[in-house]
Amino acid sequence: MHHSTHELLSPVPGICRQLHSFHFGPRGGGKVYIQASLHADELPGMLVAWHLKRRLNELHQQGLLRREVVLVPVANPVGLEQVLLDAPLGRFELQSGENFNRNFVDLSDSIGDQIESHLTQDPAHNLALIREYLRRGLDSHPAVTPLQSQRLALQRLACDADMVLDLHCDFEAVEHLYTTPEAWPHVEPLARYLGAQASLLATDSGGQSFDECFSLVWWQLQQRFAKRFPIPMGSFSVTVELRGQADVNHELASQDCQAILDFLTHSGVIEGQPAALPPLRHPATPLAAVEPLIAPLGGLLVFHAKPGQYLEPGQLIAEVIDPLSDRVTPIRNVQGGLLYARSVRRMATTGMVIAHVAGEKVCRSGYLLAN
Repeated sequence: MHHSTHELLSPVPGICRQLHSFHFGPRGGGKVYIQASLHADELPGMLVAWHLKRRLNELHQQGLLRREVVLVPVANPVGLEQVLLDAPLGRFELQSGENFNRNFVDLSDSIGDQIESHLTQDPAHNLALIREYLRRGLDSHPAVTPLQSQRLALQRLACDADMVLDLHCDFEAVEHLYTTPEAWPHVEPLARYLGAQASLLATDSGGQSFDECFSLVWWQLQQRFAKRFPIPMGSFSVTVELRGQADVNHELASQDCQAILDFLTHSGVIEGQPAALPPLRHPATPLAAVEPLIAPLGGLLVFHAKPGQYLEPGQLIAEVIDPLSDRVTPIRNVQGGLLYARSVRRMATTGMVIAHVAGEKVCRSGYLLAN
């Protein structure tokens, strides 16, 4: 195992921030990148990464890793220190108000301009060329804030990976994941091993999130050059939502760690006989078919449906109760589907998203992510 330290921009004198990456297996023959807790208040993935670090080190010592695996257990030291009045605030940077998992650098246009005259009819040549220019572009891209410094450090670590796993969680949720339709054939075994109850697909959900900043650059270059040059899908990415924020325990983390190792064995990253593929719990559905359920007014939020429950159209999901007027407002879904996540808050404010239902019929367009 090799441990690397990556210095980040300091916000003020006297403060030092670092990213730590752990490298296992041989370099130069393919690469897998795994990170946890980019939203710093989402900690199940950090515990899974701790379990993974120990297991990967054993596999490394036994010579069973066929490709390099890079692990970043704490992907957001900036957000990890944001605790206000005993409440962790790890989703948005307090200085800028920006979501830590948005606005990663998009280099697809500049890379396309630079490589156009160097592309050939050899897909392997084109893959290596794009990765080289992607590394160059990220290395030369300036960082003028600590947040930009952190984003660039993460992108540089993952930009040449064949697969990228970004470990998150929701507020209260069952296990689910996000990826692209193009990557789904590669990701489906992971969904099976994890027992994911929802798999949500979108090529571009908006916001330039960490997972999509890798898959999108290859997809966009394919769209630009498809009629002239063969551009392979050089990287596929997946955001894994490890249930809810409170689901931090060794039993679940060990289970999820084993599922990821089974997936890596199935993918040929780890030498050995892969475990039998479990059944897919639910088919993949479009992210654009997810129905956000919104509180039309404020009040006490009382749920009648739980994550993991399949809902018929028009089912009662929750009630919003005004304790002053005694008004009770029911909240119901429009289309049937799986309630995969709900809010941890129990006082709704007007316009607040209280839950998400994974349906099958497209009902949204444009920006598809939560804030």
